[in-house]
Amino acid sequence: MKIIDGKACAQQIKDKISKEVEMIKAIGFRVPKLAIILVGDRPDSLSYVRSKEKTCKSLGMDCDTYLLPSDTLEKELLDLIDRLNNDRSVDAILIQLPLPDHFDSARILDFIDYRKDADGLHLMNVGLLHLGEPYVMPCTPNGIMSLLETNGIEVAGKHAVVIGRSQLVGEPTAQLLIRQNATVTLCHSHTRNLPEITRIADIVITAAGHPGLLKPEDFKEGAVLIDVAINRTDNGLVGDVYSPTTLPALEKRLSAATPVPGGVGPMTIAMLMHNVLDMYKMKLNK
Repeated sequence: MKIIDGKACAQQIKDKISKEVEMIKAIGFRVPKLAIILVGDRPDSLSYVRSKEKTCKSLGMDCDTYLLPSDTLEKELLDLIDRLNNDRSVDAILIQLPLPDHFDSARILDFIDYRKDADGLHLMNVGLLHLGEPYVMPCTPNGIMSLLETNGIEVAGKHAVVIGRSQLVGEPTAQLLIRQNATVTLCHSHTRNLPEITRIADIVITAAGHPGLLKPEDFKEGAVLIDVAINRTDNGLVGDVYSPTTLPALEKRLSAATPVPGGVGPMTIAMLMHNVLDMYKMKLNK
């Protein structure tokens, strides 16, 4: 079984971004800038924000981080987004999810200028993706497609099963697979007899957040597993399928799989940085 190295693929993408930013600096232009907003004090969210901030700066791009208390009013958050929407020096805006419960997350995300929507979650960007004309690509789904392409895994004509129908991962991933001429089955919490479906799939992408969701025998011989989930357990970080205990059996069953950690996760941040640079260049071209 081939281990699909997300860290190595992400590093290649970041190296290209770093070189482009150096060229931008060399000709005297300002560098791309990302604005990150975190509401609340969830340790995991703060860790993700710090990682994105560090990566952005390591590539030579600017990053402004706004840390707001959990009792921030919706109007206060909307006012901040409005200022960032109108700030010509800000190329991309990211709201770290999840937001505290008193926020209407959909309303907040749709208030971002879709041309600055770093995650591709604005209603306009979701619609453009479904039309096959995306302005910005959603980070994790784009990272998944890049991993498949970089590792020579053919998508066209294959049967791909996507487990999880979130707007963040599942649905946009299914759309991107369809655009690459895959036959796609989208499964979710109400899907019956899930193993019967995955046993006939060439590619299985899991983003359900349920450790032990599938067993190695629930895959057909030679299938490819893209395990998006990162679940914290007593045995450390595991995916929906990939874990130290399942690895020996998976190696006998699959042709390729992403590890957890070190698979899709690094690609998500790399694609976020790619989006920041892309939005900067689109603004520059205009």
